[in-house]
Amino acid sequence: MPALKPIVSYMDKYLRHAGFSDYSSAWNGLQLENSGRVLKLGAAVDACEPVMEEAVMRGVSLLLVHHGLMWEQHSFAFTGARYRKLKLALNGDLAVYSSHLPLDAHPVVGNAAQLAKALGARKVEPFFPYKGEPVGVRGVLSTALDALVEFVKEATSADHITVCRAGPAKVKKIGIVTGGAGSEVAEIARSGVDTFITGEGPHWSYTAAEELGLNVIYAGHYATETFGVRALAEHVARKFKIDWVFIEHPTGL
Repeated sequence: MPALKPIVSYMDKYLRHAGFSDYSSAWNGLQLENSGRVLKLGAAVDACEPVMEEAVMRGVSLLLVHHGLMWEQHSFAFTGARYRKLKLALNGDLAVYSSHLPLDAHPVVGNAAQLAKALGARKVEPFFPYKGEPVGVRGVLSTALDALVEFVKEATSADHITVCRAGPAKVKKIGIVTGGAGSEVAEIARSGVDTFITGEGPHWSYTAAEELGLNVIYAGHYATETFGVRALAEHVARKFKIDWVFIEHPTGL
């Protein structure tokens, strides 16, 4: 069976974790180790208690997440839910590995790259530098805005998305930054794309986009960030010849 250490080493290099700037709470890489063996991979957006409970129940020994164990930043004490998660993981021999902005930015398994692929975008290139690295992609996609909205709904399995229809009805150039990039609409509009796809944004970003003449599709923070962990788990599972499973825990946000 594969060992934990070589899998972690491979992912650290593949995702370019070394020197990649991120939020202080991200802690990219292995956040919690196990006994050293990997029987099954799990992929999830968040290392929250319900996800970790299901991971242990389903025999996962290495959980790959986008938002890790220290994300909430409320305390460094291992009390309450943090204690319960730690106890659960140790009892279940569950290791936890997190990748935040490096996974957003990856040109193959990244959230934005995978969403662009699902939408059929062409001439895809890195887009939107943030903390020194491009964390999104942009590309060419010639379609009606209404059709693109339906494509996004299908790709993300979203029940509801919010659309600011302030740009052209015929889409030509799209930009994608998953998660919570709605506050960046001014910079996005200056970049030359006519339609921006992200997860969520502040209330004012909608009216700002209207004034800027930019289409914005707010497809959900969670929904737009399931792509990267799925693609990473599938890639690693194939390379190391192990099974993997995606653990769904949508927030509706």
